[in-house]
Amino acid sequence: MSGIRGRIITIVGLLLVSVWFLLPKDAKIRVPDKLTGRMKDTTVRRVPINLGLDLQGGIHLALEVDQSKGPVADCADAIRRAERVVRTRVDEFGTTEPVVQVVGNCRLVVELAGEKDPTRAKSIVMQTAFLEFRITDMKNLFRDALPAIDNALRLAGVKGPAGAQVSAVSQLFGADTTKQGATKDTTPDANAPGALSALLFQGQLPGEFLVPEEQVPRAESLLARPEVQAAVPRGLDLRWGTAVESRGARPYRALYAVENRPIITGEELTKASARRDQLNNHSVVVFDLSRRGSRKFCEETGRHVHDYMAIMLDNRVQGQPPIINDQICGTGQIDLQNKPLTEAQDLALVLRAGALPAPLQVIEERTIGPSLGKDSIDAGIRAGVVGVVLVILIMIVYYRLSGVLAVSALSLYVVLTLAGLSVFGFTLTLPGLAGLVLSVGIAVDANVLIFERIREELQHGKTVRLAVDEGFKHAMSAIIDSNVSTALTAFILYLVGTGPVQGFAITLIIGIAASMVTAIFVVRTFYLVWLRRRPDMQTLSV
Repeated sequence: MSGIRGRIITIVGLLLVSVWFLLPKDAKIRVPDKLTGRMKDTTVRRVPINLGLDLQGGIHLALEVDQSKGPVADCADAIRRAERVVRTRVDEFGTTEPVVQVVGNCRLVVELAGEKDPTRAKSIVMQTAFLEFRITDMKNLFRDALPAIDNALRLAGVKGPAGAQVSAVSQLFGADTTKQGATKDTTPDANAPGALSALLFQGQLPGEFLVPEEQVPRAESLLARPEVQAAVPRGLDLRWGTAVESRGARPYRALYAVENRPIITGEELTKASARRDQLNNHSVVVFDLSRRGSRKFCEETGRHVHDYMAIMLDNRVQGQPPIINDQICGTGQIDLQNKPLTEAQDLALVLRAGALPAPLQVIEERTIGPSLGKDSIDAGIRAGVVGVVLVILIMIVYYRLSGVLAVSALSLYVVLTLAGLSVFGFTLTLPGLAGLVLSVGIAVDANVLIFERIREELQHGKTVRLAVDEGFKHAMSAIIDSNVSTALTAFILYLVGTGPVQGFAITLIIGIAASMVTAIFVVRTFYLVWLRRRPDMQTLSV
């Protein structure tokens, strides 16, 4: 009796532990405050089993290295390093159980289940986030080189906008040069501004130029010409700003001439957080530097007091370059002007995670709505219920009392399988639901082998107790062979497959393990209890 009691205690213990793992629990996570932008602790209710992308909706991205922005010698190495950066970003982004994995050699797959803002998520994942601090052209070397650049373009046969040379001041204030006695002859004279100068208007800061927004594509094409690149003063780079300014009724984009040597990069950044500036209510990102970076930043800013420093992210100047009033040591901030605090929080997030080793491009993008996931859950549940009901009916009708014992063990099997998914933190997908239903059939398959063997032993005239013992003993080798071969196949699927295939494989493996427990241990315990209560039983309903 002690053996049966121990079996029952074990079964009850497994059931209680499984139920405990399936109960929702409170967990503390750190999230940014919506008002201040600072990180704070908050308590959330976590469900025991995470639903996959196909069940709760979200975004699926397949990314590769963007070779058009510069050749990458080893894309496999770049993707592996990008995986670490992207994983850090999405972990801080707050998505539950994100999937970030390398597929093949040069492709990165990102799945954010439950994400309701795909555009924001995609920008965080794909932003290169290479941060630099550069001093602007304080000596106006680019401005002084403009006549030589215009002459090089003139010799190359490049004309001004619309074939006419229009001064930058006229463009800025919308003056019509064909009026007030101006000649209509579009032939440029020696004193007319050149093709590039006609597009640029000197800004308020050294090294700053304003370009009409509609002329930005033309300016970019001129700046990319080899004769212009050769005439740009050595030690300078030209970089566009992110902000668009309005002068009168016309929008302008800033172009900055900056030193090509950064005084410091984001590699020295150790901490970044977003908040609201109390003085002007601007969104700002406050950052700390490493000891080496702080020392270097302090020295460089000390040498450039009263100079303007461009803060660049991914080769774009962020806002208007601030003036260095005094040397900056240790801590600084990036002013995002009137942009929403969420943009500052996202920028702080990607800066903390670090820069991508190479720019990425989207090869495949899928957005799945939550309603589609709900339909999938409903359809999966209906299919599962129908399948389980048919299995139950077949087992009870064909094997009678023994079938009832097997069906009773199935309820524990389902609880054990779901608890296994919860314990190991696996995500349940639609193929996973299919694997769960399939493993129900595998669970009763072991009972079928046992019951058929018991029937054979009873037909040979053995007693009920001996037939049960022999049935479990002789069916064990076939049960182990079939389950182990299935588990090995599922394991191989998990190793070589991707998201949905892995979800199917994981659920199947856990279901096989649970079926072994229920079919061999639980059902035999039920038999032992039944035989203990009916020791004089001459036949068995099987």
